[in-house]
Amino acid sequence: MAGVSVISPENKRVLVVDEDAGLRERTQGILARAGYPVSVASNLHEALAHLDRHHHDAVILQLTREHTAALATVRDRAPGTPVLVLAAPERLHDAVLALREGAEDYVQRPPDPFELRTRLERILERFDLGSRIALLQDEVSRHHGFKHLVAQSTAMKGVLERIARVAPMRATVLVQGESGVGKELVARAIHFNSSRREQPFIAINCAAIAANLIESELFGHERGSFTGAHARTRGKFEMAHKGSLFLDEIGEMDPPSQSKLLRVLEEKEFMRVGGDHSIRVDVRVIAATNADLEKLVERGGFRRDLYYRLKVVTIQVPPLRERRSDIPPLVQAFLDELARANAVPRKAIEPAALEALTAYAWPGNVRELKNVLESVLVASAGDRIRPEDLPPSIVREPPGVERPELSPGMKLADAEALLVRRTLEHTGGNRTHSAHLLGIGVRTLQRKIRELGLAIPSTRRRPRRRAGTA
Repeated sequence: MAGVSVISPENKRVLVVDEDAGLRERTQGILARAGYPVSVASNLHEALAHLDRHHHDAVILQLTREHTAALATVRDRAPGTPVLVLAAPERLHDAVLALREGAEDYVQRPPDPFELRTRLERILERFDLGSRIALLQDEVSRHHGFKHLVAQSTAMKGVLERIARVAPMRATVLVQGESGVGKELVARAIHFNSSRREQPFIAINCAAIAANLIESELFGHERGSFTGAHARTRGKFEMAHKGSLFLDEIGEMDPPSQSKLLRVLEEKEFMRVGGDHSIRVDVRVIAATNADLEKLVERGGFRRDLYYRLKVVTIQVPPLRERRSDIPPLVQAFLDELARANAVPRKAIEPAALEALTAYAWPGNVRELKNVLESVLVASAGDRIRPEDLPPSIVREPPGVERPELSPGMKLADAEALLVRRTLEHTGGNRTHSAHLLGIGVRTLQRKIRELGLAIPSTRRRPRRRAGTA
């Protein structure tokens, strides 16, 4: 129903800061009757003590000559908490200036009960949306944080040991590995094994955001700072305060944004787009990339100082082909999860089919394994997955058929040809899908096919023409 607040006042603690005891009690009474738990302070020192002891969802701050500077102090101590200013009629000009300094709204003092409740509800609803998103991510992260970090192999056991060592630290972490190996799962595992586990885990894919928008995504923007900026918006850094921020595909970030990110990492503060004051945050940054950042640095595509600032701790996630002993338990875990997600009965997998999955090179890594299993689970008949249910490219050739494998000492051109051929076999000759798995463009794949002289496999049959048709 339009106009009805979705805020539950009893779950929103508000701090009222007013030096006038009578007006302080008046404001407290208005809020208490509306159902809000209220803390009160007569000065800035008391207010900061309250903010240190308890989380507050909003601060209502009296604006006087002495309290003008208090706004910056309150926002510095609690950067994710909105501030509503109470201003006497003769100080309304200062209240407008306070909006530029970071206050969310203002109400004339002494406050009208209806106006105070309405303004506060609007602020809390706007901020509650961001909080609910963060909490949803938090729950998803809790459920999936370790589920698919299977560690039967020595290589993955080493990864988990490194996660356990670095999680309690405050240092930035750089997670490296091919596309699809599970770098975000590693980042979530770091977060939920740290002291920040009760705070937000915010993820952002730098490659999926246009260069002219990534600064706003990271740092937020003020109303009117650019076309379409109709309201003040918090960025991912502000949303991740006290928690962790995961920057995926960090190698795709443009140079201007790299400079601003470096400043935040070093100074622990930033300004919103269009803002004129700094906001301090406490955020642990975990970055990930499938690119060779060292080569990008040498070519001038990535800042050297930012690279060294990010790689304080590095974790290299091995590709699935280098940890084949992890494939059987991954298959079992995925079959359980996918059966529930698709509301179909769980299927057992025959040993020969599991052997084929274990022997396959998996150029798309864990992500490709999951996609194949979902397709097979939904499309295959019966209650068991057989070798013939798998894509033709995955099933091993009959005995006696020699099949080349990637091996040390193989020439780079031969290895590239083998990888491209296997990927094309896996996709039945689908160039778009193959290019996606290989991490290259379709045109680049087509050029390589011509250069390598590869035949294009196909699992599709042309329909026979009926007699008498053209």
